Amino acid sequence: MVASAPREPIPLPPALAEYAGATAIWLNEAGGVTFDAGDRFIKWNPRETGISLDDEVVRLAWAAPWHPVPRIIEVGSDATGEWLVTAAIPAHSAVVEPWVSQPAIAAREIGIGLRRFHDDLPVDECAWDWSVESRLRPGIDLGPVPAIDRLVVCHGDACAPNTLIGDDGRFAATVDLGQLGVADRWADLAVGAMSLEWNFGAGFEADFFAGYGIAPDDARIRFYQALWNAEE
Repeated sequence: MVASAPREPIPLPPALAEYAGATAIWLNEAGGVTFDAGDRFIKWNPRETGISLDDEVVRLAWAAPWHPVPRIIEVGSDATGEWLVTAAIPAHSAVVEPWVSQPAIAAREIGIGLRRFHDDLPVDECAWDWSVESRLRPGIDLGPVPAIDRLVVCHGDACAPNTLIGDDGRFAATVDLGQLGVADRWADLAVGAMSLEWNFGAGFEADFFAGYGIAPDDARIRFYQALWNAEE
């Protein structure tokens, strides 16, 4: 399964009955669903995914004082799944209209947002690790690990859908922080660049790197993209 907008309507789980009328707008690779309830969004995670929202909840709360992220309203669970309700932000994902039809603008703002994320969050106060050593499975050899360029709090899934862009065409917020942790910034940059082609087609990496304010480093990009693919 590839993360995308649902092709068919997805019914609201009974546990979320109080949000009747909410519409499914995103389906992730694991089967989790995001619902739009107007003034709030609901992330629903069925038990069968085997994934918990706990990591995202604690990271969202930690990042909120420094960087624009969704504000937590409610967290809950029952025998069928768990949910996270956040306040709506007046913005849209970079991979839906109107931005998917303006990929150069979207790619630039994704880069701007990622640079702001890296600049905003304090490495010394981050309790989570996303280093190569923490991610590389035994028996996987990707060659020499590149020297650290700049240690930052990485997003951990800096793919295009996780940037929100406001109606003014500017970066508004970052979402889906469940894998946030300290690592070299190229761990995020490589994944962000790779995700552009998945969502917009080829030809927008220059806009992304210009938005971030850095020249591409091909060796680091190759290594961190290989590391990402090795985890799949």
